Amino acid sequence: MSLESLTTALRERVGDDSGLGATVKFSFGDDGVIYIDGASSPNSVSNEDKDADCTISMTMEDFESITKGDLDATSAFMMGKLKVEGDMSIAMKLSSVL
Repeated sequence: MSLESLTTALRERVGDDSGLGATVKFSFGDDGVIYIDGASSPNSVSNEDKDADCTISMTMEDFESITKGDLDATSAFMMGKLKVEGDMSIAMKLSSVL
């Protein structure tokens, strides 16, 4: 799946109010980023590389597996496939979006 299609799918899941109340950045290394502004009203999802309250680093393949339900985010974190920088409580709230 491309970065554009992942961004579109996440935009639909986030909607106007994700309930996050914070900013989150998914970093896929050289493949790009997805930035969720869950603090704005309405919420927005883009590919801008801005500072966020919580940054989650992983491969696009692992992100896609998590969104499809094939990979559990907690398991991915424990296996080192997913790294969290910043406010961990925000990362925990993402389960409602993903």
